[in-house]
Amino acid sequence: MELSIIQVDLQNPLHCDQVIKLLNDYMKDPMGNNRPMPIGLGPQIICGLKKHTGFLGFFVLVGEQFAGLANCNINFSTFQARPLINIHDFIVAPEFRNVGAGHFLLRGVINYASQNGYCRVNLEVREDNANAKTLYRKMGFTDCVPRMMFWERKI
Repeated sequence: MELSIIQVDLQNPLHCDQVIKLLNDYMKDPMGNNRPMPIGLGPQIICGLKKHTGFLGFFVLVGEQFAGLANCNINFSTFQARPLINIHDFIVAPEFRNVGAGHFLLRGVINYASQNGYCRVNLEVREDNANAKTLYRKMGFTDCVPRMMFWERKI
């Protein structure tokens, strides 16, 4: 099985379709919303990502098939005076789980960050997502020290 990483190109209609397909897979998963993407949301996502100058995305392909997606945001660490990558969505399609696609994709994001002068890669993970936490630990991710919490205020 041949794995490869490509950067998301939002000018490519196939890439846009695959971003939406993989996000829908994520939303349908129990670790997402446990229901499909609402009708009409897909085009809004693509439009918003195209406008978001900090967007950076990566696909993992198994052969010619789009197997996973890392939707990332570029941010800046004032403490390091260097940019950082925050992985916002990390998705492996159900049919490609447990074949190394997630590990390969995460390694690709880390390699990109290392080769391009980023100081770190951050990600968020649900407390109850044991499978994701296992992968992230294998790849060297740990709780922040001191431990940080992800807070929100919905608007």
